[in-house]
Amino acid sequence: MTDLFTPYQLKGLSLKNRIVMPPMCQYSVEAKDGNPTDWHHVHYVSRAVGGTGLIIVEMTAVHPDGRITDRDLGIWSDEHIPAYRKIVEEVHKYGAKIGIQLGHAGRKAEDAEQPVGPSSIPFSERFKEPRALKTAEVRELVQAYKEGARRAVEAGFDTVEIHGAHGYLIHQFHSPLTNAREDEFGQDLSLFGVEVIHAVKEVLPADMPVLMRISAKEYVEDGYNVEYITGVGERYRDAGVDIFHISSGGEGPIGSGGGPSARAGYQVDLAHTIREKLNVPVIAVGLLDDYEDARRVVQQKEADLVAIGRAMLRDPYWALHASRELKVQADIPEPYLRGF
Repeated sequence: MTDLFTPYQLKGLSLKNRIVMPPMCQYSVEAKDGNPTDWHHVHYVSRAVGGTGLIIVEMTAVHPDGRITDRDLGIWSDEHIPAYRKIVEEVHKYGAKIGIQLGHAGRKAEDAEQPVGPSSIPFSERFKEPRALKTAEVRELVQAYKEGARRAVEAGFDTVEIHGAHGYLIHQFHSPLTNAREDEFGQDLSLFGVEVIHAVKEVLPADMPVLMRISAKEYVEDGYNVEYITGVGERYRDAGVDIFHISSGGEGPIGSGGGPSARAGYQVDLAHTIREKLNVPVIAVGLLDDYEDARRVVQQKEADLVAIGRAMLRDPYWALHASRELKVQADIPEPYLRGF
């Protein structure tokens, strides 16, 4: 039976287990230059020591004005590559694989002098009104994602995740709530995401899978549902996405618009639906703190991988503790053996 600690292989990505650390912003770049710091080094490497199969670095901006805040990571310059390479090399020493999430906050870029987006629709009264991107600027941002992916490959990352969820730029383009454009990127709401995927794949090795995070539904009035995003997902799958990382929301608080309250596994059914409809591997995420809950998702084939977020912030060794509680043999670092 497939279990939480069953190895996983897709193309050239070989994982020792099904446990993923999802992207979670640290807001810890004190120099505001986009470079990862000692904090990021310890943060990611400790999860590799802790037995995680796949670590995904937090949303990393492909443009300086694409950061959520100016204390976020960036990959818009070749000068960023060496610091990432050090993290990747150290993570690999402990048997984990590591990817990086490429993103752009769009209208949710809090510290941009003037944020940009598909249309001039602010996120809320608290946020600045964004400037609608010109068509040529949209194409420039496609190239920015491509260059970010090239730098990720040079830094040695094992995979790349494209952020198309949580109300950030790609999500803003494929959502009818936020895209009121009249050009080709408004006539075809999936086009921007499709072009980003194509551009990213041009610079990735052929055996490197592409991940994409999407919000399966929006918790706001008139927001899209899982049927809508399935159609968008078909376009993204056909453009080259190998694994979908299924989240939800981003255009409003969880529970608004008649959505569910956040509870253990509250997004698993969305992951399972997309897995079945698109016939693609998926990562499920959403308060899967309990070891048995996480194992059950994999055993019942609701998802291929499970992402452990907040629980892994509390416990860098979540995977090792899971192996102990579930009585599964795992690779314990030798200096820690007497603790297990």
